[in-house]
Amino acid sequence: MPTNRQVLLRSRPQGIPRAEHFELAETPLPPLQPGQFRIRNRFLSVDPAMRGWVSAVANYSKPVGIGEVMRAEAAGEVCETRHPEFAIGDRVTGYFGWQHYAVSDGTNVGWRVPPDFDLPLSAALGVLGMNGLTAYFGLLDVGQPKAGDTVVVSTAAGAVGSCVGQLARIAGCRAVGIAGGAHKAALCRDEFGFDAAIDYKGATDLDAALRDACPRGIDVYFDNTAGAISDAVAPQLNVGARVAVCGTASVSSWDPWPQGPRVERHLLVKRARMQGFLIFDYQPRFDEARRRLADWVRRGLIRYREDFLDGIDAAPDAIAGLYRGENLGKRLIRLDPY
Repeated sequence: MPTNRQVLLRSRPQGIPRAEHFELAETPLPPLQPGQFRIRNRFLSVDPAMRGWVSAVANYSKPVGIGEVMRAEAAGEVCETRHPEFAIGDRVTGYFGWQHYAVSDGTNVGWRVPPDFDLPLSAALGVLGMNGLTAYFGLLDVGQPKAGDTVVVSTAAGAVGSCVGQLARIAGCRAVGIAGGAHKAALCRDEFGFDAAIDYKGATDLDAALRDACPRGIDVYFDNTAGAISDAVAPQLNVGARVAVCGTASVSSWDPWPQGPRVERHLLVKRARMQGFLIFDYQPRFDEARRRLADWVRRGLIRYREDFLDGIDAAPDAIAGLYRGENLGKRLIRLDPY
């Protein structure tokens, strides 16, 4: 029986988790108990939210414990089973962690991938996984776009942002992306179909660049960053605008709490709404979203990119790489050729 290679949390980071905060371990595979099955992971997800999962600061989920396997979504197939409802060869996704093998009783399975699923399994962690679901519910339910609206999204070349822009176009909106670097801005326009894209790193005047890209103001802002980018968006919100708060990637630490411009006056005089959301609140509707997203992918209305790192040895530095802006698309750890 093979052993299990795992990535464990070694120490609690202050800010962005880096390679030194993790360690690799190799452990024997435990025997299965009745009602359990074993998953051979093929792809491990890397997400900005992982920074919050290892933080000691209060978050929406319990922090990963020191010495525990790093929490992560993964996709793989059942390779051994003592569970009556899961057969060898079944493909599943779930919070199986950064490891080659996981044991489950079914409660942490997020999606039983249908046998006739005709897209790559890796897509189940990206455009049809938490990234696509986040874009879908954050834009369509929280942002409530209407045909003719101008929709602005930050980190627009990323796995969530690129999907948001394409969903905005499907809804009949003008999609404007904000991304870091000329190449990422061009990717938004040329590959993901944004009407306009701004390179915030190269813009000498972000306020002016936004005014040029959004001559009729901003009706919906999908906020992945907080910070200076969101500060530049706020003055250009239209009356009745909606702001969907998805992430705060630009803030390196919330201890001490950062100070900055106040948004309340913009919300007041423009009768605008700012709402945070967590994707887990929409779990009863995941199947609905996956069906629609998969249909749009098959029809060519949504395109996606994947950024693969090969081997579990690449995992410890993978989160920091996200915050360095290294990835183009959904970042995944590929454990085996697939």
